[in-house]
Amino acid sequence: MSDRSFPTGFLWGVAGSGHQTEGDNIDSDTWFAEQVTPTVFREPSGRACGSYERWREDVALAAGMGLSAYRFSVEWARVEPHAGTFSEEALDHYEAVVDECLALGLAPVVTFNHFTSPHWFAKRGGWLDPEAPEAFARYCGRVMDRFGDRIAVAVTLNEPNLARLLTWLDLPEFVRDLERATLVAASEAAGVPAYRLSNVMLPEEMDAIADGMTAGHVAARAAIRRRRPDLPVGLSIAVIDDVVDGDDASVRDRKRAEVYERWLRLARDDDFVGVQNYERVHYDGFGAVPPPEGAPLNQMGTEVEPLSLAGAVRYAHEVAGVPVLVTEHGMATPDDTLRAEFIEPALAGLLDAVEDGVPVLGYLHWTLLDNFEWIFGYSFQYGLHEVDRETLTRTAKPSAGVYAAIARAGAVRSPVVAG
Repeated sequence: MSDRSFPTGFLWGVAGSGHQTEGDNIDSDTWFAEQVTPTVFREPSGRACGSYERWREDVALAAGMGLSAYRFSVEWARVEPHAGTFSEEALDHYEAVVDECLALGLAPVVTFNHFTSPHWFAKRGGWLDPEAPEAFARYCGRVMDRFGDRIAVAVTLNEPNLARLLTWLDLPEFVRDLERATLVAASEAAGVPAYRLSNVMLPEEMDAIADGMTAGHVAARAAIRRRRPDLPVGLSIAVIDDVVDGDDASVRDRKRAEVYERWLRLARDDDFVGVQNYERVHYDGFGAVPPPEGAPLNQMGTEVEPLSLAGAVRYAHEVAGVPVLVTEHGMATPDDTLRAEFIEPALAGLLDAVEDGVPVLGYLHWTLLDNFEWIFGYSFQYGLHEVDRETLTRTAKPSAGVYAAIARAGAVRSPVVAG
């Protein structure tokens, strides 16, 4: 075997989000929607991983793996629990996380909105509210004023295309019905005509919400750049590696037009585009082609394919034309052997893309901890560390060691071909 090295300055990190790890995010829209009846959320987030209190432990875990970057989200609902009222305690908290990252040699990659928003924002209709972009930019500006001088990368929105992407997945019809019922129940409980979330959307509202989020990104980007023009700013999008079987690309191309292209075109004015990839799906002229019988599958039911990451990155860069930051990549599986075997070939494929000229700034694995996975609750495992649901004790899995070794070396192994 021989080593192939990534470029100097390549970021090696892990990604996570506030609501999924912190716990007790009681002023957020998702917390509220978890409590209503009926709800599409399998279970409430509750204490999650207790990371609001145990954040130093989590940052230390990342640093102990020899990583150079730590992506986390600032929870808008904590920072601005009531419209126009900002919490100094919450700002102090997130500022301390940034400073701890820097003290331990980790570049702070900060997401300003990772799906969850304040309860008051959802009561106004979320991103359907014409004033939503201005409200989001105001919040981003307040965060930047507090510690924007010390963060390394700014991500405005996380996966604004996810709801549209999910329409292409084979989810049971009762899930769609339950999403609608959840929003009805939340609206009634909140006493408003339309309580709206970013991660539970009605099909007929997706375009209008996307318009609001597009305007929100533009407004937030401007607010961030006004305060710090040198800070790399972008957004992250979910990108499945969609490949064509045969010579009819019509279905694949229609999916790309519906799911990705708005956001990749938007990213042309950004400093980078964040790519979040977990799977590859094959399409012929009729639709999705099921995985081969007996192929190893992840918990989403798609085939385990390490090279999906490189495919997604190449496509995103081709359309957006800006550098790529892999803001999430991983695998939903309770079998850590699959995850451990998956990481290096995925990164080898990513390095192939880099060597072919695709500018990739770094790789952030999802995720450090097994956490709350939205409507799936705690039934999906993506973490490099297991979290005991009673004690919240973190325990490293073998995959954490595999990833740490690659990050420390900044290289992957490739077979030496005789000749």
